[in-house]
Amino acid sequence: MPLVEINAVSKQYPRRAGLRMEWQAVVRDVSFAIEPGETLGLVGESGSGKTTVARMVLGLVSASSGTVRVDGVDLGRASAREMRRLRRQMQPVFQDPYAALNPRMNVLEIVSEPFLIHGRELGFATSRAALRAKAVELLRAVGLDASALTRHPHEFSGGQRQRINIARALALRPRLLILDEPVSALDVSVAAQIVNLLRGLQREHGLTYLFISHSMPLVRYLSTRIAVMERGRLVEMGEAEELCANPREPYTRKLLAATPELPAAMGP
Repeated sequence: MPLVEINAVSKQYPRRAGLRMEWQAVVRDVSFAIEPGETLGLVGESGSGKTTVARMVLGLVSASSGTVRVDGVDLGRASAREMRRLRRQMQPVFQDPYAALNPRMNVLEIVSEPFLIHGRELGFATSRAALRAKAVELLRAVGLDASALTRHPHEFSGGQRQRINIARALALRPRLLILDEPVSALDVSVAAQIVNLLRGLQREHGLTYLFISHSMPLVRYLSTRIAVMERGRLVEMGEAEELCANPREPYTRKLLAATPELPAAMGP
């Protein structure tokens, strides 16, 4: 069974047009599924509707029409208890590593926060010693060490902050990570390190990814399949290598031509 199923989903927002209100469609009749353990790359230019789709999968906004199912549960009909369970199973990693971390919290507090919120339901010990041990384990998984625990976000580089974000996202052992432009704010060499980290974590933990980007070569490198969005619509979808080698749509060819090839550190 697919882990995520999106069926004929649309999303509209009201906007003022002169003296009247009208509805603007930002996602139009989108359908796709994500199988456990795969990476679906969702690619398109800014304003194509990618992030709105991600927010609907996370349950942060509801679809205007159609259905979004995660682990077989229709998010539009899910109870508060079901949504709490599902939110432990899917975690986001957002674009801006600077804005995603609370500047007043140190790394120990940031990484262990999910355990304090959900730990008892999952059987995690929440003593100070247990939280520290878990935080150290998570930091090591993303290439950081225990010396980071007492430091605050402003003391880290952008790439290190994104590693901390990923560590926090992994805390509750989720099945699905929603990666919304996770490296677009980083320089090329640091972005290569983060993408290779994500690839390794997926192999190690059997994670499923919805990977959102405007960069077709980057999506091709990380994804099993690619879905191309243009102006709120899904215009093309297929296996990553095949779609990039033989794109059917002019818009897909435009995306391939518009973005540079990957650096050597992210080769095949």
